[in-house]
Amino acid sequence: MPKIVLIGAGSATFSRRLLADFLSWPELQSAELTLMDVNAERLDLIEALARRMVETKGVNAQVTSTTDRAAALDGADYVISTLAIGYAYEPDRPDVAIPEKYGLHQTVADTIGVGGVFRYLRTMPAMLEIGHDMQRRCPDALWLNYVNPMNMIMWTIAQALPSVRNVGLCHSVQGTAERLAGFVGVPHEEVAYWVAGINHQAWFLQLRRGTYRGEDLYPRLQQAMNDPQIYDKDRVRFEVMRHFGYFVTESSRHMSEYVPWFRRTAADRDKYTPAQPAPDARRPASADGATNGMGQLAAVPSRRQQVWESIKQQIAGQAPLDLQRSREYCSYIVRAVEANAPFRFNGNVANTGLITNLPPGCNVEVPILVDGAGLHPCYVGDLPSQLAAINRTNVNVQELAVKGFLQRDRQAIHQACALDPLGAATTSLDDMRSMVNELFEANARWLDGWAARSEVTAGV
Repeated sequence: MPKIVLIGAGSATFSRRLLADFLSWPELQSAELTLMDVNAERLDLIEALARRMVETKGVNAQVTSTTDRAAALDGADYVISTLAIGYAYEPDRPDVAIPEKYGLHQTVADTIGVGGVFRYLRTMPAMLEIGHDMQRRCPDALWLNYVNPMNMIMWTIAQALPSVRNVGLCHSVQGTAERLAGFVGVPHEEVAYWVAGINHQAWFLQLRRGTYRGEDLYPRLQQAMNDPQIYDKDRVRFEVMRHFGYFVTESSRHMSEYVPWFRRTAADRDKYTPAQPAPDARRPASADGATNGMGQLAAVPSRRQQVWESIKQQIAGQAPLDLQRSREYCSYIVRAVEANAPFRFNGNVANTGLITNLPPGCNVEVPILVDGAGLHPCYVGDLPSQLAAINRTNVNVQELAVKGFLQRDRQAIHQACALDPLGAATTSLDDMRSMVNELFEANARWLDGWAARSEVTAGV
């Protein structure tokens, strides 16, 4: 049976979900589930929860936990990373607060732009440590990464660790597909789509009902956009579709910080991303712990505390376990390999001629087939020119950030941030340089020499 390792298993959201997903497949119910985190208190809770799940399901899965990453990876078949380094999602963290002083208002600040660049610089040393351990301890394992900023991390892994099999995972494609099904009034299981681009900025190139010969659902989506109640649910993405012809995969809240048009002024921010109330802890949130709506970063720390309390109640048998399989791709991929049962998903891999009008070697999100023989990324060809142009403005930032990290080139980091579309629309070059210098100081604990720091590999 396969050995599945969760690095950063002390995650308040991912581990609980993924463990239930793995145990939902008959082919994986005897797997060895190894949990690793440096936070022993969180790790103990997740281990107890996993054992409770195994007992409730009545299956033979083996559950172990350790704070020793190298030991956890020894002999692994699958490695899943869900970790955060340093500042996570606090609304007042420096990645958000310092740019705001200069008039640059971000929403999540963890996948692209100035905040994304600095999260990348904090995170990448630990990710390389995982990869180096994999080369030594489990060279044939498949690495399934959920850690953001996805594009920069996966681009760096492809360059620095070319022998490590890997794919980056997100849930924005299947989540958006379900959302679009609701907008156009079609059961989501009847929606067929073809999506490609870059992570958090991929495009629904086809959206049909049933098969590729079925009804084109874009005319319905255009009509739905004219309904004020529907438009208000996704203002930014509808505006992007209005002007560029296609719907994008990431939420209005995220997309607003990836382009220059929706956050330049307070009036823009109020018009396109009005603040929403903090989420009800009983309702699902996105993987970044924030609301699925359009507002500012939610009160994440308080929500996470509620999640941990619910986990304790589940361990004690005071709350029911949610063992229903989710839409996360991870378990489907593992099962597809183990059962040699073909499955298609959207994943993040190096651009080896897959999208022909995006730069070679950059990280792209494309359809991928997986079966017992492994991963088979699909050729897409050219994106519509206007979509590739939007993607390239973000790829430019990613390319320079990756260069800056690999070459320890601080000037490249300055240039990456200066080329961020939103930053360029709101911040002068001199102010951007001052901002980046402040961010280097605020992140100095993790960036001193840009050396690897094993002790901060902790769950999200």
